[in-house]
Amino acid sequence: MNPVAIVRHSPVEGPGYFSTFLDSHSIPWKLIKVDANEVLPSSASQFSGLAFMGGPMSVNDDLPWIARALSLIQQAVANDIPVLGHCLGGQLISKALGGMVDKNPVKELGWGEVRVAAHPVAREWFGELSKFEPFHWHGEAFSLPDGATCVLSSPYCRNQAFALDIHFGMQCHVEMTEDMVKAWCQTGAEEIASSSGPAVQSTEVMQMNLRSRVSALNQVATHLYAKWISGLA
Repeated sequence: MNPVAIVRHSPVEGPGYFSTFLDSHSIPWKLIKVDANEVLPSSASQFSGLAFMGGPMSVNDDLPWIARALSLIQQAVANDIPVLGHCLGGQLISKALGGMVDKNPVKELGWGEVRVAAHPVAREWFGELSKFEPFHWHGEAFSLPDGATCVLSSPYCRNQAFALDIHFGMQCHVEMTEDMVKAWCQTGAEEIASSSGPAVQSTEVMQMNLRSRVSALNQVATHLYAKWISGLA
């Protein structure tokens, strides 16, 4: 089996629980560190799937690797190679497929409930779950690309996730581990302090009941990731 490519855009925004899940299912994966100037491959054919993680940049920034990432996503979709996006990764998928990424009316930093849509597509990815609490860290949001179905929403962000056949893009983070939350609280302390609004939490609140919150999120991610790997060749 060809490995799943995991594209990292920031040292603290690695694959987290996603790599743990892949390891538990004996699925090989390769980490591509864009943040360390590793070059994205020109072809998606060497991978069984593509997963894009989060990052502090915007998909609208003039960065040399963004055009290559968009091309890679377009190739994968055209060749039925499953693509998965977390936050920035979801924005990349949306933009690659014709969607728009713009400033969200409200910045979301911390834990926040999302609702699972009540339709068959959402059930394929989340079972009978009607809501859950993922982690958030974004000031922008994506529109739905043509043919995609919205499967998650929150009071502060209409499109929290979309499905398009075997491809899945998220604005929220389901890959979190306890260590990742703690690291983001440290590296993002300045942003938290300078931000305000109904969906911005303090570092103290973000770390309350951390073990139980992460454990519950891991269970949701397990169901979602299991659906996604079912599309791998």
